[in-house]
Formats: sequence, structure tokens, C-alpha cells
Amino acid sequence: MPRIAYVNGRYVAHAGACVHVEDRGYQFADGVYEVCEVARGHIIDMTGHLDRLERSLRELSMAWPVRRAALEIVIGEVVRRNRVTDGLVYVQVTRGVASRDFLFPANTRPSLVVIAKKADPAVNAKRAETGIKVITVPENRWERVDIKTVGLLPNVLAKQRAKEAGAQEAWFVDVDGNVKEGGSSNAWIVTKDGRLVTRPADEGILRGITRTTLFDVAEKLGLTVEERHFSVAEAKAAREAFITSATTVVMPVVAIDGAPVANGHPGSVALSLRAAFFDVAEKRPA
Repeated sequence: MPRIAYVNGRYVAHAGACVHVEDRGYQFADGVYEVCEVARGHIIDMTGHLDRLERSLRELSMAWPVRRAALEIVIGEVVRRNRVTDGLVYVQVTRGVASRDFLFPANTRPSLVVIAKKADPAVNAKRAETGIKVITVPENRWERVDIKTVGLLPNVLAKQRAKEAGAQEAWFVDVDGNVKEGGSSNAWIVTKDGRLVTRPADEGILRGITRTTLFDVAEKLGLTVEERHFSVAEAKAAREAFITSATTVVMPVVAIDGAPVANGHPGSVALSLRAAFFDVAEKRPA
């Protein structure tokens, strides 16, 4: 069955889906996006993702392209039309189509694109059994990474550099040597005494929705979470390290810049968090 995309009010064949050449997302990266996991026929944490989308739109003085309730219906319909049981659904909103000018256009309707694709959950499950490697890169992004914009070129370059180094993710590091977040994930460590540590989300990182849900997962498992800075050196010396995102959920990190974390194998804390995540996360039937 061919894939289906939603583009500005129409469900169209994915292969022929397009936006105008003067869409401001294309010309200025003047847009925002969200990605929701689809797991076992459910859309995961949709409320949190749409709350964050609303914040991103507000921070950029951008209007909703449709009412929020209508967007929820569109998201579910795109997932159903593509028969996605496990995978992801991607939502992108831009300021719309207008003659190229840096100033905000007047009376321009925002553009909306929604796509979904299937993924084999066994692939990530197998990867979690061995863990991933990360490299560190200097922070070179703008300061408002708390807004989930489509301006992701620094992230693209960092993740490409990771791939070329034989790793699967890159962690941005601030001028003080502290880990900020990954190219498409939040960064975590587990201390020697079993506390979970992640950087405060009000200081130069994106407030990940999976990250937020993990606080509840940790509480269910009786684990303590600390929001504080941690250095690359502390991460390398940690009991465990892992990343969180909608596409990876909880993924153990077994090496940082070529140095093994602990024994170089996935840790029990990360794996237990991963196992408990679906039971705690919000689930909407697709």
C-alpha cells in the first residue's frame, strides 16, 4: 500500500507530496516540528508533544494551522492510513508561503505537514541489547534550542560526524565541559550510587517529552532523579549512561569518545527503565 501524507488540508500520495518553493520553512527554517512514537497501535505521549508544539508556536509568534483538536484527528488518520502499528508520526508547522522577505508576512496561513512511517521495534530492541556509542562535539547551536525548530543543520553535522567515527549519536558540550544533549536526544548518566542525572531543561536544552515521562518511570521504579550539570569526565566514569528520545525511548550508551562506560555493556538501570516505559507513558489508540 502506498504511503499517505497530509499536506495543508489534503491527504496525498507520499511520493508526490510537496510544499511551495516559497514556504518559509524551506527558505528560512521558519518552522517547528514534533515526532511521536507509535507503539503497539498507540500514539505515545501525544498530549506532551502537542503541549510542546503549542509552546514552540507561541515562542515564534506563529499561529496554529488548524485547531488542536483537528490536528489530533489528522495525526490519528495519517497513522491509520499508513497502517502504522509501530513507528513514528511527524508533524511540521511553518509560517507559511509568502514572497521571500525576512519580516513576518501578514495574513499568511501556516503550513501543516503530517507524515507517518513504520519501524520494526525489534531493531531498537536489538540495539538496546548491545548499546550505542556517542562522541562529544562543541556546542555551536543558537541559544534557543528549547524551541523545537526545523533549523537542525548543526545537529545534522554532529550526527554525521558521529557516524564517521563509528558512533550513533553526538553529545553537545558547553564551554565548561558539561554535557548538554544529543543531536536528537537527551543525555543521562547513572551515578555509582544509582541516581539518575540529566541536565536541567531550562538551561540550553530541549525539554524532551520522553525525558519528562522518564521522571514518572523512575518514580515507579523507586529511582531518584537529579537535574544538574554533569561533565564529560563524570559521564565517562559513571555507572551507566543512556539517551532518551521518541524514536529510541531509552537507549544505553556503552562508550563515549571511544572510552567504555563501566564494563562497556548496557546497564541494568537503563534496561529496566526501557522495559517499564510503555506501561507509564500516555497511550492514545491510533
